[in-house]
Amino acid sequence: MAKKPEPKTDKIEREYVIPLREKCRVVPRYKKSNKAIKTIKEFLARHMKVRDRDLNKIKLDKYLNEAVWFRGIRKPPIKIKVKVVKEGDIVRAELAEMPDKLKFKKLREEKREQKAVEGVSKKKVEKVEEKPTEQVAEKKKEEKEKKSAVVEAGQKRGKDAAKQMKHQTVSKVKQPKRPVRKALEK
Repeated sequence: MAKKPEPKTDKIEREYVIPLREKCRVVPRYKKSNKAIKTIKEFLARHMKVRDRDLNKIKLDKYLNEAVWFRGIRKPPIKIKVKVVKEGDIVRAELAEMPDKLKFKKLREEKREQKAVEGVSKKKVEKVEEKPTEQVAEKKKEEKEKKSAVVEAGQKRGKDAAKQMKHQTVSKVKQPKRPVRKALEK
């Protein structure tokens, strides 16, 4: 089978400083960061020539989102510098100049991902080393014995509890848990 050549997608990279003050100024305080995110998407749709100005085709980086929301919903930044890449129809925006707190957070998450990948690769290497069938059979037998022992212990506990309940003296007249309402008592 012949592979179809992939169509070349134009990759456009640009940096913008997006002004947010003017658009966010007119909305109520409790909606300002939401409006800032929407303003960024509208700005990018206009400048990156997104077809039909569809905001769903614009993807914002999570660190860009955190930078907008950093001071809460009431106080988004006045302007923000973003680096934008357009591949085909999709436009991806990320923060151009990251503040120190976000840099450290990004590094921490990258380290965590790297450790996870190393852990998975280690487990795969251990799985490749196959154990002899006798050892596997012995382990299975031990597991079955443990499970049966647990089940037997549970049944024994149940019987003991039933015996104790049988021999306990319980008063014949049971008291209601809460008093009866006066209206219903009549």
